[in-house]
Amino acid sequence: MIKRWLAQYASPFALGDMGIMGMNQRNISYISRYNPRRLYPLVDDKLETKRIALDAGVTVPDLIGVIEFQHQVSSLLDKIKDWPGFCIKPAKGSGGKGIVVIVSQDGQSFLKPSGKAESINDLERHVSNILAGLFSLGGKPDVALIEALINFDDVFDGFSYEGVPDTRVIVFKGFPVMAMMRLSTEASDGKANLHQGAVGVGLDINSGRAIRAVQHNLPIRYHPDTGRDLLELKVPNWELILSLSSSCYEMSGLGYIGTDMVLDKFKGPMLLELNARPGLAIQTANGAGLVPRLRKVEKLGRYATFSPEERVRFSRREFAAEVQLSMKTEPPMPE
Repeated sequence: MIKRWLAQYASPFALGDMGIMGMNQRNISYISRYNPRRLYPLVDDKLETKRIALDAGVTVPDLIGVIEFQHQVSSLLDKIKDWPGFCIKPAKGSGGKGIVVIVSQDGQSFLKPSGKAESINDLERHVSNILAGLFSLGGKPDVALIEALINFDDVFDGFSYEGVPDTRVIVFKGFPVMAMMRLSTEASDGKANLHQGAVGVGLDINSGRAIRAVQHNLPIRYHPDTGRDLLELKVPNWELILSLSSSCYEMSGLGYIGTDMVLDKFKGPMLLELNARPGLAIQTANGAGLVPRLRKVEKLGRYATFSPEERVRFSRREFAAEVQLSMKTEPPMPE
């Protein structure tokens, strides 16, 4: 992908000049260096993430129930019967795989955001697949989490299609360094997954305003399904979102993480999950490279001590977007 992009659009040194971080540099210089492997279970297991978040006073979606063993699958209907909507997900899944969202039900028919109906047998079969490790990292046996739906905030009407948008913030040594919002589309089946066709909107780290948007690595201006102007997007409660993301450094002990936050209409910002190996597409969405920002934080020194609030102030000052980036067609940067 990178070689093809270089051959078509850039000199061999262009990516380095732009500060674009590649997979090898991310893995060796940041993930391996700053993320102790003994701490991975805290973020690779969503149930563990929920536990440490609650201990730290961070709001998370309500947990309806957990199914750990095959003989418990028949109890699924009892767990969900009083919940109009809910979400079933693997505790150790990645990339949005294995997540089923139900927005309404009558006890026999369970409707997905697309309008497709599932039966209880379909849902039980899906839970069995989760337990078998079909969606887990490394294919290892897993457990199924059943969570309450997030109440979609009206401020995002038209920006997302049939799904709840989330905000990804890359946090390095406790400093929020880059952010984007992921918006679901028909192509992504209502999921905020860029590889499945969701829209990524780069956000100004200072204000939470949109500065650029991409789908399938190509710049766009309007949401492909709703037609909403993506440049109008501004995330409310922005300082609080950054503060919560920053505090995940102390909460997890990991130096390089991706925090996924959602905005609930009634509960405000909530932590959806943490990622110890966040992807690199956030650079494409922002039209900027991570490397210069990471190095600026590294220059502060290993003994520098800042509170989450001080780290947020530093990031908002140092990494603010200077100008609104153009939405016209331009060569996409590689992931």
